[in-house]
Amino acid sequence: MNIFRFAGDMTHLISVLVLLLKIYATKSCSGISLKTQELYALVFLTRYLDLLTDFISIYNTVMKLIFIASSLAIVWCMRVHPIVRRSYDKDLDTFRHYFLVAASFILALLVNEKFGFQEVFWAFSIYLEAVAILPQLVLLQRSGNVDNLTGHYIFFLGAYRALYILNWIYRYFMETHFSRWIACIAGLVQTALYADFFYYYYISWKNKAKLQLPA
Repeated sequence: MNIFRFAGDMTHLISVLVLLLKIYATKSCSGISLKTQELYALVFLTRYLDLLTDFISIYNTVMKLIFIASSLAIVWCMRVHPIVRRSYDKDLDTFRHYFLVAASFILALLVNEKFGFQEVFWAFSIYLEAVAILPQLVLLQRSGNVDNLTGHYIFFLGAYRALYILNWIYRYFMETHFSRWIACIAGLVQTALYADFFYYYYISWKNKAKLQLPA
């Protein structure tokens, strides 16, 4: 494992912890897209099917279980928790995410590194993760308001993908047979989707910093 992948994993973990903090501390999921969270749960469940067949390391196993458990916990809170679910912005979260699922699955059947059960679902999870943030970005655009914790969550999520791109570049030059080109292309697409959010996140941070300066 190289430093870029480790930093990416930690940034991803921080994004999840920030979102859980928002939900459990405020008992609110306002500004959070349930559809995006359902897509991420599906991403982790299909990507980590190898938990049933292969053991790589304790670190690898623990991280996979954390992401599966946390994504399911977030979905459960937003759907079932008697207090949290009341704050869900259902009227704003109307993106038809099942189209993303269908398109990703069809693409995985057509374009994969090896046509096999786990490889097809791995490719499906990669394609789906690349676009899973779309319902969240659309919800934020419609609401016109991003609280600090939600903004930090999306920022760290985008930073995780950017760090993974550096990881793939590093592996391309350091490994003789690096072949995860599907993940590279999907990661570039996903990072590009965050570009607009990163711009407005920076502007918002800059304006807040100016307001805090003494007159």
